[in-house]
Amino acid sequence: MDALEVIQPGAFTTVQDLGRYGYQKYGVSPSGAMDRFALRVANLLAGNEEGEAAIEATLLGPRLRALAELRVAFTGADLSPAVDGRPVAMWRAVRVARGSVLSFGAPRSGCRAYLAIGGGIDFPVVMGSRSIHVRSGLGGDGRALAGGDVIKIKDPGDRGEKSEFPVLPAEFIPVYGRQEEVRVLLGPQADSFTRKGIETFLSSSYEITPQADRMGYRLKGPKVEHRSGADILTDGTPPGSIQVPGDGQPIILLADGQTTGGYAKIAVVASVDLDLLGQARPGDKVRFRRILLPEAHRLIREMEKRMERIREAMALS
Repeated sequence: MDALEVIQPGAFTTVQDLGRYGYQKYGVSPSGAMDRFALRVANLLAGNEEGEAAIEATLLGPRLRALAELRVAFTGADLSPAVDGRPVAMWRAVRVARGSVLSFGAPRSGCRAYLAIGGGIDFPVVMGSRSIHVRSGLGGDGRALAGGDVIKIKDPGDRGEKSEFPVLPAEFIPVYGRQEEVRVLLGPQADSFTRKGIETFLSSSYEITPQADRMGYRLKGPKVEHRSGADILTDGTPPGSIQVPGDGQPIILLADGQTTGGYAKIAVVASVDLDLLGQARPGDKVRFRRILLPEAHRLIREMEKRMERIREAMALS
C-alpha cells in the first residue's frame, strides 16, 4: 500500500529498523537506527511492533506527501515537525489525512528524528533487516531517499480515533544536550596506551568534528598517548568501539561503521549510551566515564525495564 511520496529528501534521510546482526564476520555492518530508543517508541506510538522500519531524518528533514490516511508518530530529535504547515507534537501518535504534507523545519534539539507509520514500512528484507546501508548499497535502492520515491507500508495499520492515540509520558522523554557524558568500558587494547593517555581520555572534553556521520564520529581534543604506535593486527570493531589512530584523536564507530579495523581501541561505549551519541551533532562535546561490565549489564536491564513500563503506559492511554 502506497503511504508517502518524497517531495524533498532532506539532508540525509533513510529507512532504518533495529539493524542486521550476525553478518559482521562477513564484513556487513549492523546499520539500524542511530537512536534505537526513539525508533522503538515511535513504532509503539504508531501501533507497530518495536522493530519495524521507520524513517530516520538527519538535521534537515524531508517533505513528504501522504498518499493515504495514516497514523504516524514523530520521535527523537526535535526538527520542528509539521503537517500542512501546522506544528505537531512529538512523542505521540497523530492522524494524517490523505494529501497532507509532512515537513520538518529548524532543528531545535538532537540530530536524528524518526517518523514511524502505522502498518510498518514495506522495504525488502536483506539479511534480516530493512535498514539502508548506503556504503554497501544494501536495503531499498541502496541509497538515501530521493525526490519521487514512494514509501509503502505492509498493511493499513490501526488508525484509531484521535482520542485513542497513545502519548509517551513526559517522564520517559529524553533530553538532548550539547555536552554529554558517555559511559565506556576500557579495552580491548587499553594496554596499547600509556597511563597518561588513558587519564587524558577519561578526564578531557572532546568535540565532535564535522567528520561525523552514521559510520562514526571523529573527535577533537587533547591527544591520547600510545605506548608504541597506533597500529594493531586487524580485529573486530563492534558499534561503539573507540579507535585512536596515530594523531591521538579518538574515533567512535557507530551503526554503519566498518566491521574490522587496525587501530588500537581504547574503549567501547556502553550500549545504552549509543542512543545518546546518535543524537549528537558536530560541535557537541562528549566526556567519557569508565564503568565496569557488571554496571553495563545492569544499565541494559534497566533500559528494558523502562521499555516495559512504556509499553504498559501506552496500553493504558
